Amino acid sequence: MADKPYLISGRNTLIHKLRKLDLLIINGRRDPVLLVMYNEIEIYDGKIPENKLDAKRMDMAKVDISSSENFSDYRPMLFIQTLNNKEYKIDYSKAGTDLFITVHQESTF
Repeated sequence: MADKPYLISGRNTLIHKLRKLDLLIINGRRDPVLLVMYNEIEIYDGKIPENKLDAKRMDMAKVDISSSENFSDYRPMLFIQTLNNKEYKIDYSKAGTDLFITVHQESTF
C-alpha cells in the first residue's frame, strides 16, 4: 500500500505531509469541500474527482473525513496543519462566514 500524503493525529487533526500533492477534504455532503495546499487552505469549487486515481491525476489526494480509513464519522470541527507549520481551525458550523477557516497556531522555526 502506498504511503498517504497526510497523517491523522488525535481525534480531529490532519497533518499534510507531501508538498507535491494537495489534499481535497470532504466532510459530508452539505459542507464545503476544502483544498489544502502546502501553505494555505481554501474552499474548493472545482470538479470533485470520482475516485482516488482521478484525484491523483489532478495532483490531489481525496480525503473523506467520514470514511473508515480516516475518522469514521462526521467532524463538526477539524484542525489541519500545513507544510509551512501553520495549523488551521475549520469550524463547519461557521461555514459561509469569515470564521469558517482561521489560523489556530502559527509556528516559526
